[in-house]
Amino acid sequence: MAKVKTAFFCSNCGYESTKWLGKCPACSQWNTFIEEVIERNQKEKNFWKDATGERQTSKAKLLDAVESLKEERIITHDAELNRALGGGIVTGSITLLAGEPGIGKSTLLLQDALQLNSAVILYVSGEESEHQIKMRANRLNIRNENFYILTETSLSVIFTEIKKLQPALVIIDSIQTLQSDNIDATPGSIAQVRECAASLQRFAKETHTPVFIIGHITKDGSIAGPKILEHMVDTVLQFEGDQHYAYRILRTLKNRFGSTSELGIYEMTGNGMRTVNNPSEILINQKEEVLSGSAVAAGMEGLRPLLIETQALVTQSVYGTPQRTSSGLDARRLQLLLAVLEKRGGFHFGMKDVFVNIAGGLRIEDPSTDLAIICALLSSYEDAPLSPNICFAGEVGLNGEIRAVNRVDQRIAEAEKLGFEKIFISPFNKKGLDKSHYKIEVTAVSKVDELYRLLF
Repeated sequence: MAKVKTAFFCSNCGYESTKWLGKCPACSQWNTFIEEVIERNQKEKNFWKDATGERQTSKAKLLDAVESLKEERIITHDAELNRALGGGIVTGSITLLAGEPGIGKSTLLLQDALQLNSAVILYVSGEESEHQIKMRANRLNIRNENFYILTETSLSVIFTEIKKLQPALVIIDSIQTLQSDNIDATPGSIAQVRECAASLQRFAKETHTPVFIIGHITKDGSIAGPKILEHMVDTVLQFEGDQHYAYRILRTLKNRFGSTSELGIYEMTGNGMRTVNNPSEILINQKEEVLSGSAVAAGMEGLRPLLIETQALVTQSVYGTPQRTSSGLDARRLQLLLAVLEKRGGFHFGMKDVFVNIAGGLRIEDPSTDLAIICALLSSYEDAPLSPNICFAGEVGLNGEIRAVNRVDQRIAEAEKLGFEKIFISPFNKKGLDKSHYKIEVTAVSKVDELYRLLF
């Protein structure tokens, strides 16, 4: 059997070499050479061909001649996963699930797959043994007589088992552990990840079998492997959250069959992942007494309204340079809000340490939380607690103005559902807003100094 021919190419300029080089002779960049296949073995066997062993040939069709078919979806018992995928698992789709080590990726997919009792499921693991998977399944306390486990890293062996079982769903844990015989490279390398992903994509499209792939991430938070891995799959899901907290967020980064604004929220328990139907009640801390430096923001995570508690602590600095520390919030956003309070409000934070925290371990990027963070900072600055029955929804501009936010009606409805009596919004959000539909008091403020006079 002739060996597959490969060459090394510079990912920066495209320079070709017969062996790996540390420094590119053309562009002088370091560690940019990756292995590429330039000639395959024509006798390579594909295990998902039809009974005749011949690949079906495609012919060009007119767009008007193509029938419009509704996507067939597998509805799982996990409502949060169904929401993130846009309504269920599409047959023939390939989904990439990435996240931090130990965040619960394997637990989530194992739990959801075990709950599909009517379908044959194949769980392929290259990282854990059969006994480890059995121990996790016993902890989940879910039985499925059609659930098969395969601990293998060779792609050819995996496809051989797939041809025998004809599963309705395939889970790969993880793509970085697989290796193809067509590539003479170590598992996890760029060439191996790309080749294995391409083979799984061809299998999914030709057999209409959905495939879930678990992927690793790098230390800076991006998905490990080549960027083409995210382009090849149909859906990219990011599983994120602080390991010291019980809550996890399943965020959709790419979805060819639905919206990328959806997300699912889970709570990690001893018996697996528990779906959180109303996350606002969990994210708001139930305190016995009212304390300063706390304000509630009516934010949005995707298409989902969330009421989030923001906490701030302002103290006198004992060092020469004041500290600015934020948890769950962009530090540059905190610097911007402090500059607005200094310039437009006349509050002197120059010699004070400032600490801001988003309760629950979440990381928030919604600019509508600016108003709540401003109020939490002022509450701690004056050491005057805010009423626990008010919340805020507004973006703060550089001139100290309160700017409008989107989907304000959903934010108001969520605040009213949780028992809040008053919400502060931008006056530009009042246009077209019918207050008679809400029992909650809606107050519009246009400037930061105006809000300060109303609250303190």
